[in-house]
Amino acid sequence: MRDTNPYLSGSYAPIDDERRVEHEELEIIGELPRELYGSYLRNGPNPRFAPRGLHHWFDGDGMVHALTFENGRATYQNRYIRTKWFERETEAGEALFTGLMEPVGHNPKGAPYKDTSNTDILAFRGKAQTSWYMSGAPYELDPRTLTTDGPLRYGAEGPLKFSAHPKVDPRTGALHFFDYGPVAPFMRYGVISAEGELTHMTDIALEGPRFPHDMALSEKHVIVMDPPLRVSQKALRAGRWGLELPAETPMRFGVLPQGGRGDSVRWFETEACYVYHTINAWEEGDEVVLVGCRVMDPLPAIDPDNGIYAVMMANLQITAELYEWRFNLRTGGVKGRTLDDRNTEFPSMNVQQMGRPTRFSYNVRLAATPTLRFDAIVKYDTASGAASTHEFGPGRYGSEAPFAPADASRAASSAHEDEGYVTSFVHDEGTGRSEVVVLDARDVAAGPVARVLLPRRVPLGFHACWVPGA
Repeated sequence: MRDTNPYLSGSYAPIDDERRVEHEELEIIGELPRELYGSYLRNGPNPRFAPRGLHHWFDGDGMVHALTFENGRATYQNRYIRTKWFERETEAGEALFTGLMEPVGHNPKGAPYKDTSNTDILAFRGKAQTSWYMSGAPYELDPRTLTTDGPLRYGAEGPLKFSAHPKVDPRTGALHFFDYGPVAPFMRYGVISAEGELTHMTDIALEGPRFPHDMALSEKHVIVMDPPLRVSQKALRAGRWGLELPAETPMRFGVLPQGGRGDSVRWFETEACYVYHTINAWEEGDEVVLVGCRVMDPLPAIDPDNGIYAVMMANLQITAELYEWRFNLRTGGVKGRTLDDRNTEFPSMNVQQMGRPTRFSYNVRLAATPTLRFDAIVKYDTASGAASTHEFGPGRYGSEAPFAPADASRAASSAHEDEGYVTSFVHDEGTGRSEVVVLDARDVAAGPVARVLLPRRVPLGFHACWVPGA
């Protein structure tokens, strides 16, 4: 029977300091490409104070780890995201919240759960922007210093909220987002212009509270989701967080025009599944094509041997497959097919080509371990069906690996879709040290062109992005 929390120890244990390490102090194996110019940023949970009660991995305060590349050199640093509640707890000198595994009745008024901004991170308007999976306030970070600004308002009366995975349209520079919550209409969709103005907001009515996680963006459309995985009303009435999966409930994908009204959504039903993360979407004739990672069993069986952490351990076991959906806007029909059945997730792509037909995706492979770990990067070519793999090695586990273009001016050209690099923080459980591996995106199986050895451990975490130096 497990009585210790595996997500607070070993590779997941929080670190207790913020540090900057200049390039002279970093050992590099191989040679960093001089054209690699920008910052690789990775977000994740790092609780600052001892938890009140049982701790879920998702509860930790957001911390960003960064490696900035310029002229063949690299600089590392890490900093907490200075959210509203991080600052309040700093003043109090202790945790003020219980997390997902405890009742919320004694948490601060109006905030049943702490908005940690620990989930996603993306590049928008020359800055890095962090967000939270339960719909929270966006925070802006300087990608070089990791200094926090925010919460951002974008012209709204109060701090704007959105979920973890907004998308930036590379053609217009606008950010498209959704948020969701426990009260009707349960979902909203909005657009923030490249100038930072909130230009669109509309309600999307659902039949009840849901637990969506991602969206997708094509040149003309937005895809939102109404998944069968739902917020448990029984748990909410008891003052707890919980999810349920009602039998024979379909998965629904909603397609609406970019900047469209909520009542213009076209809903397409498929067999029950869940989608944590999409890759890309585009139009082909009458169809909108979506490629992402499909999970057929979003609530795996609970192993009682995991004791008081059994529910968390089950929730964090993911089995996914690379999948394609085609939504026909003329007939209302939907077709789907499995592109690859390896267990991969947390995908990345050349974001300068988002919304147009693309071939390549860089997914991490989920290790066959009791906790969520990534043991390889798999590059998919969805046009040919080919795949190539870089394995991190025994006892070595990586992070989501964003694509960094070798030449930003050519990144939007389909002829140069994979001309660049993918980067990943890798932790070696044998040595206790971490590093960043840099792979040529055209040939990930060849192994790293360079490894940047870090003088400290980087805890395993969530999402990452590339912020171009320009």
